Amino acid sequence: MTNAMPRAVRCAMAGLLSLIALAGVSLPAAADMTYSSKATPATADLAAETAPDLGRKLGALLGRDAPAVRTRRDAGLRAALGLSRARRGPAIEYTADFVDARADIRGDAQWRCLTEALYFEARGESVRGVFAVAEVILNRVDSSAFPGSVCGVTRQGTGRKWQCQFTYYCDGRAESVTEPAAWTRMGKIARMMIEGAGRPLTRGATFYHTRAVDPYWAHVFDRTVTIGAHHFYARG
Repeated sequence: MTNAMPRAVRCAMAGLLSLIALAGVSLPAAADMTYSSKATPATADLAAETAPDLGRKLGALLGRDAPAVRTRRDAGLRAALGLSRARRGPAIEYTADFVDARADIRGDAQWRCLTEALYFEARGESVRGVFAVAEVILNRVDSSAFPGSVCGVTRQGTGRKWQCQFTYYCDGRAESVTEPAAWTRMGKIARMMIEGAGRPLTRGATFYHTRAVDPYWAHVFDRTVTIGAHHFYARG
């Protein structure tokens, strides 16, 4: 029995990954996106599918250091796992016109934390780049390696200056919003992501950094894609 269980787990993992692989097709990269040679973009057709419960169950099975497997899985995979079909999130177009046309909204504390992080971390990026940063934050929420809420993720740190996961929160400066139009756009993107929009851009990335820096972990993790000024990474 001591050897049977690991073998069973390995077989289950192989079956799940095979089903996932069968669900994918190529997604052409946008002008501001560069995929790693190790990465294949997720399918556009499945991008609107969301299954946070599926992601958590797969994460528990595959382990915290396995490739992120979260969303956009087809009905065959859901049936194989005995899960009900997840609510479809909003279909996304990664354009400013699409985002700006959505009604102004407000939300709860989790919405505000995501909006705040996007505003201070990514408001200068393209719409696609903002969505990519939002993906990282929500991928962390789904990962057992990070806090289980948006606010927990964006405010994770020691409480000391420069010792946090998102530097805007521990740089010693007040989080003052001086660009209301940008805040409104970030809020709309945050709402779409919280409502379950797909995460096809970063291939499960849970880390990113700007091109201007070279953190040590960039040489340890797998770079999945570059979008605008940011490189994105997933644990291998």
